[in-house]
Amino acid sequence: MSLAQVHYTSAAPGAGGSEGAAGRFTSVGPGVSGALLAEIEPLVRYELPGGVPDRPSDSELRSLPQAFGYAVLSDGSRLVARSAPVRDTGGGSDSGSGPGSRQGIRFHAHAVHLPPGVPLPGDRLPVEAWRSPLWVSTTPAGAIPDPLTLPPGPAAVSEGLDDFAVSRGPWLAAVLADLRRASEAEAPGGRPVVLVERQCADVARWLGLASVTLPRESAERLTFTTYTRRPGSSAARVVGVLPEDAAAARAAGLRVHECAGPAPVAGAHDDVWATTAARIWRGRSPELFEEARELPGEPFAAGPLAVTALCAGITLGPDGRAAAAGWAAERPYALDAKRTGQLVEALTSPGIDDRTGPEFDAAGRLFSALEGRCPASVTAPLAAMLVTEAVRGGNGSLELPRRDAFAGPEGAEVAGRLGPEILTELADTAGSRSVARTVQLLRVARLLGVDGTDLLPGVVDRLAPALLAEASEAAAEEAEREGPESAPAFAPALLELLDEQFEVRTALLGALDRIAPRDPGAVARFLERVTLPFTGTQALPHLRMCAEVPGAMATLGGDRAAVWHRVLRAAGLSPFAEPLVLRTAVGLVWEDRAPTVEEARLLLDAATSDSHRAAGTWARLVDAALSASAAGTDEAAGLAHDLLRGYPTEIGGRERAGLLLLDLVRELRTGAPDPGWAERVRTLCAQAEPVEPALRERAYAALVERLLAPDRPGAELYDFVHGDDPDLIAAYDRTARTEAVRTRLRTQPAYAADCFTVWTAHPHAGHTWPPVAAALLEEVLRPAVRAMSAEDVAEVEATVGRTGSSGRADAFRTWNRVSTLGRLGRRIAGRVRRG
Repeated sequence: MSLAQVHYTSAAPGAGGSEGAAGRFTSVGPGVSGALLAEIEPLVRYELPGGVPDRPSDSELRSLPQAFGYAVLSDGSRLVARSAPVRDTGGGSDSGSGPGSRQGIRFHAHAVHLPPGVPLPGDRLPVEAWRSPLWVSTTPAGAIPDPLTLPPGPAAVSEGLDDFAVSRGPWLAAVLADLRRASEAEAPGGRPVVLVERQCADVARWLGLASVTLPRESAERLTFTTYTRRPGSSAARVVGVLPEDAAAARAAGLRVHECAGPAPVAGAHDDVWATTAARIWRGRSPELFEEARELPGEPFAAGPLAVTALCAGITLGPDGRAAAAGWAAERPYALDAKRTGQLVEALTSPGIDDRTGPEFDAAGRLFSALEGRCPASVTAPLAAMLVTEAVRGGNGSLELPRRDAFAGPEGAEVAGRLGPEILTELADTAGSRSVARTVQLLRVARLLGVDGTDLLPGVVDRLAPALLAEASEAAAEEAEREGPESAPAFAPALLELLDEQFEVRTALLGALDRIAPRDPGAVARFLERVTLPFTGTQALPHLRMCAEVPGAMATLGGDRAAVWHRVLRAAGLSPFAEPLVLRTAVGLVWEDRAPTVEEARLLLDAATSDSHRAAGTWARLVDAALSASAAGTDEAAGLAHDLLRGYPTEIGGRERAGLLLLDLVRELRTGAPDPGWAERVRTLCAQAEPVEPALRERAYAALVERLLAPDRPGAELYDFVHGDDPDLIAAYDRTARTEAVRTRLRTQPAYAADCFTVWTAHPHAGHTWPPVAAALLEEVLRPAVRAMSAEDVAEVEATVGRTGSSGRADAFRTWNRVSTLGRLGRRIAGRVRRG
């Protein structure tokens, strides 16, 4: 069908003309309404570049840029147009200039209107029309030929694109990535991709590259203009500008590619599809784009394109190779035998030295997908590459082949090459080797049939503590990130190793069982994150206890005694037969705290002293006694007594002094301690430093309570008073002022007499005691005596005389008379004031 054409011409703007220069439509084809003309006019206007002379020569005029564009109008129709500068001759229907401008420049726009749903002639893409010889620079007088009709044969746009792509190699991937994004159905309007070229024809060539590279529906969405002075106001998705306007485009915040300037610094491009497409263009193989579109996958998935390129012998980078291997691993049925072999050959080429971890991971998945589908001769290079990387590259996350992949001569060759390296590294005890690395080496050794039996004990003894350390580090990192708790990264490979190799499983579980008594908490936390298979015939009492404790804690809650019994039963061994189960059980239940006195008594009675001595758990019982002493329980003193008797040689240092102090407290309150109470308290407190303040106070309180008792030995009181210890005397003073002592003084005349004797007996004993004793006489004893009846006071006086001397009785009468006279004087004074 014949397409409607539109011709538009401008008045000569003169040098440096303006885009807004007045113009008019000189010819409008049928079906183009006035409303559409209003949309078309700004699309076909033309603005001269800067620096154009007033009267350019013919060659200068021909060198000026032409604006070739493609736009979608509001009614869904489309417009293909070319706007070109022409010389103003001063006559004809196209002339819009007045006299005197015969040598000026104007522009002529020639456009073709495509109604909605109507394709271009020959079903061509819009950019293919830019080289048509039927575009005109004047309004035709007669019949208007269709400018989109092109000669038959290869599309004109494809000519020379290979050379152009090679010349634009540094920019190719980035531009193709942006052109792909600009072609998306939801691409935002008003933010075009800007291509900076010295020739507008090169902008058209970029669009030609896009038309070959992109699927047709995407290429048809690329509206464009090859030249504009104002890219920020353009509605096209792709615009071309000259170098002089690049700065304005950047200032407008647009994506600008300066393809006319120095090449950009080479760097990795994260768009694998675009990078692969660029390599195909540089390989001068654009036919591969159509071939790749025949493979399953998303339109812009890198996998199909990368597979096609590798099978065609085009070199790709690691990301492209990983994309190809990953795509083929998901669709092993999509390639025939020939292309599968070509892909494997390309992936395993010995000349590649930049393989990455993701590439090897993808290759491992590809091997798993192809194994059993393809002959071993096809998959053998992949298997050899994977195990070589596992040994030499240190990639611990590789998905390794099965053992039967190395049954043939290829396996023997790989084993002969890698076996010595594996054994040398496994035997190395000096270097630091991660868990993942050790696991990988052991697995590869089995795959290749490398015998490392002699090395296994040493390897496992180093592997077991490394498991706990790395799991603990991973847990700490998760806690810092406040992320969910998960298994360590090495866990899947470790479990596969234990499933594959019985001898490794037996040795490793035994090593962990031996470690558990030393650090049961760490082993328990590890087993919570990694479920090891120890349900076989091995005894493994400590591992079974560590596995049991989380469930016991969850079920029994805070009843630690019940948890301890349950955990101990899980061991399957009596602590009498295997004392170390005591250590493991205690460490699991009381890992970060000391047992209470009741719990410690339970532990002490659960086994013999020899069992606790062998397990080392007696130290936890000592901690229980010393920790409980701060709470003031009498049971702690009894526990201390039993521990001192049961472990006389094991307990030493400040712990022994603390227990002796507790035992002395018990004797002071319930028995008859050896003489020298005050000195023993002072000595034991010094030996127990840093002693708990509460324990010191308990010892002081027990001592002074006994010294305040009427039946205390006089020698002990004498030593106490003349020891002149300010802390002990201060404790005596505090206890003497308690309500219990005051009550006894008021109600027991004999006790009051005894206190009077003590508090007046040593007036010159050091510097600390005399003022304290005097204060107690006046502030504690005198109020008590005042509250007594006359008979009780007389009994106090008599008792003082009997237990002391007549002089002491006289002293009490004198002391008490002062008190009586004081009361009488106060009464008389009160009566005088009332009178």
